[in-house]
Amino acid sequence: MPMIKVTQVRSALDRGAKQRGTMRALGIRRIGHSVVHDDKPEIRGMIGAVAHLVKVEEIDNETA
Repeated sequence: MPMIKVTQVRSALDRGAKQRGTMRALGIRRIGHSVVHDDKPEIRGMIGAVAHLVKVEEIDNETA
């Protein structure tokens, strides 16, 4: 299954509670922190809600 790497690039402090909750649900804790997830529609939906705060990279399974 394809994987995606999500990295926080902007602060979530001045955002609403829903966006902060979405960042927590993705497992992102601070600026520069990266997490790797399976490329699923559920994860893509969460990323879409906070797209202005994160950077997304598609990675191969071998590099994960």
